[in-house]
Amino acid sequence: MELLDRIQYLMKLNNLSPSAFADKIDVQRSSMSHLLSGRNKPSLEFIQKVIVAFPKVSADWLLYGKTNVSETNSPPQETTLPKTETSPTPTPTTNNGSKKIKKIVVFYEDNTFEEFAQS
Repeated sequence: MELLDRIQYLMKLNNLSPSAFADKIDVQRSSMSHLLSGRNKPSLEFIQKVIVAFPKVSADWLLYGKTNVSETNSPPQETTLPKTETSPTPTPTTNNGSKKIKKIVVFYEDNTFEEFAQS
């Protein structure tokens, strides 16, 4: 997952359109359009504004996609999820031994979560 993918993931988790995201982090809407179209890459100032606007988001995750304690030497940070009316019901599957875990996401009752990814 690239930096832009993580920004889009953060937008989706917080149910924000590109213009609402731009307003939240206090950048011009055209800046978001240029980033999403691939015309520009996020500046350091842009990244800093995202981290200020979303203080529970780990800078290591945003910049590098790192979520494991061993990767960052610090515990992963939480991101607030949007409140939803209903939760999807997970479908149990059986593991025949050929599948390996890639990522585990733990959702808490206070609408926060933590991600743990296999490197």
